[in-house]
This record gives sequence, structure tokens and C-alpha cells, in this order.
Amino acid sequence: MRKLNSETIAVRAGIDTDTQHGAVVPPIYLSSNYTFKGFDQPREYDYARRGNPTRSQLAQALAELEDGAYGVMTSTGLSAIMTVIQLLSPQDILVIPHDCYGGSYRMFDHLARRGLFKLVVVDQNDNNALKNAIALNPKMVWVETPSNPLLRIVDIQAIADIAKAVGAIVVVDNTFLSPILQQPLNLGADIVIHSCTKYINGHSDVVAGAIVTKDQQLGVDLDWWANCIGVTGGAFDSYLIMRGLRTLAVRMRQHQESAATIAVFLDNHPAVSHVYYPGLPSHPQHQLAKTQQSGFGAMLSFELAGTIEQVKILVDEISLFCLAESLGGVESLIAHPATMTHAGMEPVARTAAGIGDCLIRLSIGLESVDDLLADLSDSLDSVLASI
Repeated sequence: MRKLNSETIAVRAGIDTDTQHGAVVPPIYLSSNYTFKGFDQPREYDYARRGNPTRSQLAQALAELEDGAYGVMTSTGLSAIMTVIQLLSPQDILVIPHDCYGGSYRMFDHLARRGLFKLVVVDQNDNNALKNAIALNPKMVWVETPSNPLLRIVDIQAIADIAKAVGAIVVVDNTFLSPILQQPLNLGADIVIHSCTKYINGHSDVVAGAIVTKDQQLGVDLDWWANCIGVTGGAFDSYLIMRGLRTLAVRMRQHQESAATIAVFLDNHPAVSHVYYPGLPSHPQHQLAKTQQSGFGAMLSFELAGTIEQVKILVDEISLFCLAESLGGVESLIAHPATMTHAGMEPVARTAAGIGDCLIRLSIGLESVDDLLADLSDSLDSVLASI
């Protein structure tokens, strides 16, 4: 059979595979343990931390969507990161972007301080700084594109090329786009990670993570580590994520369509001083995004004119955007990175990353775009009146 399109893979994952009763939707296996066939004769599954049929189906579906060889499901996005960095030893160097997700930065920073590995933080759009970091012969290079929350784009293929020249493992956090809009393994990455809490599940009711590898053995090794440190995902969570996965492609289309409209609106509003959205031609990496992504996503950030007082007015006035962390759900969210998603970064690191007090991040949901625009317009008009 010819290779299926992503939309078909997402919908058909696990469908019509039940051989016992012919259930169209695969059953959920909640058992924590499984019998042995006999003495010293384990089955494929023996204990749920090590393996679970429901989880395996989801891992396989995500691996196929990312065009990878092996998938591993974890309990959270951060536990997916924790699993991947088990590949590092105390003398190994990890290179990370200066503007990555605050939770990722906090983990990398604190584990490096404890001596688990050496950390190099670099602006990956600064070619000289990146080359100097790669010249240190890192064991692993971590990439996040688009970045959270400033939507910066870096060239995955270019970074992979120079990283591979020194034998480094290239890891890409693909959470913001999902495998529907970007496939980093086909651009030279070795490992892709996701917070499945976000777009892949899409309904803000599950916390989970995923790892997909290009190489089968690397995936097996990471699966071993996930079991070893006890961070594998649960069966019911996997079932819910699989349910969300089936609508991922159609959700992403609507998310993006609304986000593009809202980005243009914000770019023209006098209460907004700058918009960060790769779909705008004014974005510095707009052309790069067009070459390595199949869409611009539905996350955007903007600088609000004024001070922190105007930020408070905005979040008090807005009604259809929940003031909450996370992203990628059917509901629209508004966040203030400096006090929410990136509060775990030290102020100096936030400043270096360009995350100021007036930066606002939006996750565009599936509500009517007309209603979202009206809500933003009324709220921003109130901000403008206060300046």
C-alpha cells in the first residue's frame, strides 16, 4: 500500500484492529499486570509500566505521523524531556536555545547545576554563536521551533547538518506545530518530542508526552529508560489522546485559519506594538517557516503598548480567552509568560530571551473567529483608553 496522508494516519490509528469482538474503535486495556503463559514465559505485556496495548497503539500512530521508527509515550511533556536526557553523562555537553519553554529551561538549568551534564545556552539564530557552541563537540543539540513564546524559527536542517558533523544527537521539540505541520525527522533530527497535552490531545483534559526516534534502536533504548525511571504514560490517558488524535488535522486547519486572521488584526491595532507570528510576511523567519513547515500554526504573541498596568486591564477585560497556561486546546487561552509559563526562568534569562513584562501569548481555539475578534477589539480598546 502507498504511504498514507497524515490525516488518514491520524484517523485510522488502531481502527478495526480488535480481533476478539470486531470493535471498530480499539478497546482500552486498563489492567496493571498481565499473566505469563507459563513458567518463565512472559507475554508481550507483563506489567503496565513497561508496556500496555493502548499505549503501544498511540506510540505507533505518532511514530508513523512523524515518519519515525519508534514511539514512546510518557506521563508528561517534561518527563519525555527527562527520558531523553538520560542519554547524557556528566562530561557531555547539551546545547539548548536561549528562548526555549520556561519549564524546559528550568529543568536543563537545575540538572546541569547538579552536574548531570554541561549546559551551553545559545541564540540558535546567531550563526557564529551556534557554530562556537557546536565546536565544543556537544553530545546533544536541543531545538525548539517555533519557540515558546516568541515564535522564532530556526533552520532544523542547517542545525542538524553542523551538529551531525560532530556526532551530536539532534532533538526537536515539535509541540507548537504537531506532526501535521512539521516533521523534523525528515529535516535531519534524530529525536522529536511532544507535549501531547497540547494539540495532539487538543481538549485540555490530559497531561502526557511523547518521544519519536528516527532510529529503531535509539527508540528501544529510550523506551527502556522511560520504564526504568517510571515515567511511562497511562492507558486511559493514551485512549483519550488517541481520540483527540483522530481530529488533529481538521482542528489544526481551523486553528490556523483563525490565528492568521487574528494576527493581522493585532498587527493593525494601535494598542499593540509588535506581533510575533510566523505567518506574517514581516516575521524575520517567514520564508524559512514556509520551507520547513506546512503551516504557520495557531500560537501567536504580541507586545502590548504601555506597562504592566495595561496588561492587567487586558486580562481583566477579555472574556473569551481564559487566563491559563498550556495551549493547543479547543478553547482560546491568554497567558502572560513573564508571570506564568516562563516564571521559572530567572529574570536575567527571561530578559536575554526577549520575554518582557508586556508580552502576551495567545493560543487560538476553535470558537468563532468573529467572536474572538470582537472580544479582542473591545479589550484592546479599553487598554488604549487607559494609556
